[in-house]
Amino acid sequence: MKTRRLLTVTFGIMVLSASVVCMTGTSSAERDGKGKQTDLSGVTQNWDKVLPAAERFVVLEGFSNEAVRDNETGLVWERTPALAANSWSGATFNCMQQPVGGRSGWRLPSFVELSSLVDPGVAPPGPTLPPGHPFLNVQPSAYWSATTRADDSTAAFTVDFKLGNVYAFSKSSIYAVWCVRGGMNADKY
Repeated sequence: MKTRRLLTVTFGIMVLSASVVCMTGTSSAERDGKGKQTDLSGVTQNWDKVLPAAERFVVLEGFSNEAVRDNETGLVWERTPALAANSWSGATFNCMQQPVGGRSGWRLPSFVELSSLVDPGVAPPGPTLPPGHPFLNVQPSAYWSATTRADDSTAAFTVDFKLGNVYAFSKSSIYAVWCVRGGMNADKY
């Protein structure tokens, strides 16, 4: 049951209003896309946990097994990134337009989000992903992030899954694309 409260504060001639939505009777479950309840009580969705790959990554049946939830970050990743590389603007558009697992709402990840998939313990030539990960066809190459360089708006960061490093390149360069779904990120720092 949702309860809505409206708070209005008056300061001279300025009126500020804010809506607060309170949830009552909620549980730690969500719909999986097929109408079934999925128990999320064990999902951490916190950046302060280190989980083994078997607990960290969950292939999502509700997305036709085409997406993977990362229980450390709460993000949902494409299980199989596209093979075709693209410019930064093409990569951004590609993520916005494609349905993965029958769902829209995909975007380029920030370099912080994309870097969270790198396992620094995996030696080159990569891909530098945690052993036992469920992703398919991840190439040991650089993938675009949504993060634009603060000092050069014509460049954006990539994450290299061969070495696990972060680099900045011209947005007209051609690199791989790996889309994510989840909370919004900042596109520049």
